[in-house]
Amino acid sequence: MYGEIGNKLVQDAKRTQSLAHLPRYRTEMVRAVTREVRDLDKDVGTILEPFAGSFNPSTEPATACALLVNHLCMRRNKRCLLAYHRVRSDKLEEMCWGGVDVLERQQQQQTSKPGGEGATTLGSDGNSSSLSPEEEEYVRQYSDLLAAYKGQWTDIDLTGSLEPPKDLFIDVRVLKDAGEIQTEYGSITLTKNSQFYVRQGDVERLIAQGYLQRLG
Repeated sequence: MYGEIGNKLVQDAKRTQSLAHLPRYRTEMVRAVTREVRDLDKDVGTILEPFAGSFNPSTEPATACALLVNHLCMRRNKRCLLAYHRVRSDKLEEMCWGGVDVLERQQQQQTSKPGGEGATTLGSDGNSSSLSPEEEEYVRQYSDLLAAYKGQWTDIDLTGSLEPPKDLFIDVRVLKDAGEIQTEYGSITLTKNSQFYVRQGDVERLIAQGYLQRLG
């Protein structure tokens, strides 16, 4: 039935909005909807071919109805595709603004052991990444634009929280090695399972990226 696969894409997009991560890109479903649009367009051309450009809807109401249904199906499928990709691009942009290194996270998923925790299901094209190649390129270019934009205001963290912190200093635990960082009160080395009492503004980005966990 026309529009059924497109509806599944919309349902997947709706589910994505409530998730903290981005689920696997539905390559086969997107291709199926695209093929459906092309098939409908061919049907329209086949229906209109005998009229040689002189089709009059008022004299051929049945044909006009068939054309209308085909056009509405094509339009709906296109809107489903646009909605699906819009939700995913919004989620990617949100992650970039939140300080998440999307591409690094994808690399970690690809190098994780098969069947282990965090392993990603292989797509139909054999790619273990949850992003399509086009999405990876989009994230790469968007991150470059964001870095250039933020570079104009080196003294302001544009990706920081808009809510003022309740506590100036917080306790944090290091979840994974992050190396040495510079703070207002000197440098500290973040090694896994170590704990620190630091200024919140110095580690907000690391908390968002998953390197640190706030305690208390």
